[in-house]
Amino acid sequence: MKRLVWLMRSSTNEMESVSTISVAGMLVAISVVLSFVKIVLSPVLEISFSFLPLAAGGLLYGPVVAGVMGMLSDVLGYFVQPNGPFFPGFTLNALISGMLYGLFLYKRPVTLKRVTIVSALITVLINLLLNSVWFSMMYGDAFIVLLTGRIVKNLVMFPINTALLMVLLKFIERFRIQRYPVA
Repeated sequence: MKRLVWLMRSSTNEMESVSTISVAGMLVAISVVLSFVKIVLSPVLEISFSFLPLAAGGLLYGPVVAGVMGMLSDVLGYFVQPNGPFFPGFTLNALISGMLYGLFLYKRPVTLKRVTIVSALITVLINLLLNSVWFSMMYGDAFIVLLTGRIVKNLVMFPINTALLMVLLKFIERFRIQRYPVA
């Protein structure tokens, strides 16, 4: 519990830095642009890589900053290119995803175990459960029917997303250590 409070406080303090706000803003912009580059399989199934900048924000700045980044990227992405009705549940998903990335990755070494755990949590909690609930509410489809269709897509995408996440985060970790060595 102490670690959680410390992480939240430390991440909140990151918001005071102009460089944090600048880089976080650029990551939000990249996330919005990546949200346009997606493979649409059906109205409720699509493949996107807009999670990568959010994970980078979680690694660099922690759960609070990454949560705010997630909310901003979801809302800005909707206003730049609306795709159906706005639904605040997806904004909540983006907030939770950013916070999970921050909780698992902020001020910790990037390991395959840690990346796999956060990727699995987001896949199960956000991509499978919450997204299926939101789509069920929006379109009136049965939750189980939506969940069944989403399971196959997420089983296929889980190793791909985890590998992409691992490569990106290792690159950022390596660059950050080389460029800004800890005294």
